[in-house]
Amino acid sequence: MTNSFGEFSKAKMFFVIGSNMTQAHPVAATYVKNAVENGASLIVADPRKHKLVDFADIHLGLKVGSDIALLNGLMHVIIKEDLQDHDFVENHTEDFEKLKAVVAAYPPERAARISGIEPDKIVETARTLASVKPMMVCYTLGITEHTCGRNNVVSVANLQMLLGNMGKECGGVNPLRGQNNVQGACDMGALPNVFPGYQAVIDPGARKKFEAFWGVDNLPDKNGLMIPQMMEGLEEKKVRAFYIFGENLANTEPDIRKVEEELASAEFLICQDIFFNETTEFAHVVFPAAAWSENDGTFTNSERRVNRVRTASKPPGEAKPNWWIFRELAKRFGVEWESNSAREIWDNEISPLAPALNGIKYSRIEGDGLQWPCPSESHPGTGFLHSQGQFTRGKGQFLPVEWTPPAEVADEDYPFVLSTGRRLYHYHTRTQTGRCEGLNELLPEETADISAVDAEHLDIEHGEYIRVSSRRGQVIVRANITHEVPQGLVWMAFHFRENNANWLANPAFDPITLTAEYKACAVNIEKQA
Repeated sequence: MTNSFGEFSKAKMFFVIGSNMTQAHPVAATYVKNAVENGASLIVADPRKHKLVDFADIHLGLKVGSDIALLNGLMHVIIKEDLQDHDFVENHTEDFEKLKAVVAAYPPERAARISGIEPDKIVETARTLASVKPMMVCYTLGITEHTCGRNNVVSVANLQMLLGNMGKECGGVNPLRGQNNVQGACDMGALPNVFPGYQAVIDPGARKKFEAFWGVDNLPDKNGLMIPQMMEGLEEKKVRAFYIFGENLANTEPDIRKVEEELASAEFLICQDIFFNETTEFAHVVFPAAAWSENDGTFTNSERRVNRVRTASKPPGEAKPNWWIFRELAKRFGVEWESNSAREIWDNEISPLAPALNGIKYSRIEGDGLQWPCPSESHPGTGFLHSQGQFTRGKGQFLPVEWTPPAEVADEDYPFVLSTGRRLYHYHTRTQTGRCEGLNELLPEETADISAVDAEHLDIEHGEYIRVSSRRGQVIVRANITHEVPQGLVWMAFHFRENNANWLANPAFDPITLTAEYKACAVNIEKQA
């Protein structure tokens, strides 16, 4: 997030796109709902009429995969009617003319044909967005989990720069992270192209710094592999050993049948997790890890806030903290780490090596933590980024993008679009929540959410079992007839193994981020005989 949760209560307007916050991020959704009740405006762009829509002034029920067409249409109106922030655009951005040229091809009529939103509503929304300053944008995986996910994110940033909402309190671009501490994992370098603190592995200066600190030579000068490349490399024997740390890939990756074949082909597979799960069944070695409440360390949340995590109970059995497992492995490779605790690792290695974290020390995060960037120990942390329109690269750059359809669209054989996501009562693949009797009573099985129109046409009753099939597989699941889902859309989650939406999902990926298109694939639904 470029901004902070503390700003939500003061915000004048929210534009929430591609985010079912009430179920996927219920705490953040509460902040938004409280703000609306205190007078803030809310615009929601989402194919479904989920619970947050009940609080919205405008709901844009766009077709799955049409976000860029809608956003370009909004920017077309803003520029045509001269509603952009002239000062911000002229003094703090570049390549405005390139953006103007691309969005000129998306008048409301064309954007409406692609997105399904009426032209007048696109115009109304554009004028509304431009009428309130600043305005906050929030998004989640409904933006990123597409073959055009990177372009979706860029388009959101284009809109906020055009309106002059960057670098301001109660503005910005605010992605809500999909898992606990995923922000922290990225900050620590759990990405194939950066060292901790987002320092590029292809940067000779960064490599030299880490080589000197770690006492090694010749760190790789090329970006590493992403998960889809690793998985495919298992079958091709280009990847011979695979270390899976805190991921249940056998349930979370698209086209589970393909994923199982890839995992089964691994020569040596190591899993490190707090419970056995579907992925550990393929493992040759399983390291039992301590859970968050059995460990001492830090988590970093969506707003870049580094918080302390303290041990509440001892790890069971042979479970050990993750850092301890990694340290013991290093020792077996002949390397002795000097640090002997999470605190020492942070204070002696992480903080000194990452400029944005230089000022964050354990002694400073005993209370409410600190938000990076925090470059010195006298720095209070940063509530919102790009203050005064100052971007890391200097000026913000408009990166205009064209709309592209999903990799797989509805057709005669598979006439429905499947979109996937999370439900409130369970978390991901239920590795943890599936062990809670109360949550299993609240949500004991998966459903396929469909519209009343589609149910009537197919003679499907609420609660009866139906077959949902794609080109990759099929599942039997109960039908949930709901007003939240528009005609032609099927919506499912991936919390349960037997009728997991990922048996059906399309393993098509964004060409830059290699994020899978979980939000769109073609399926058929049939009444179960």
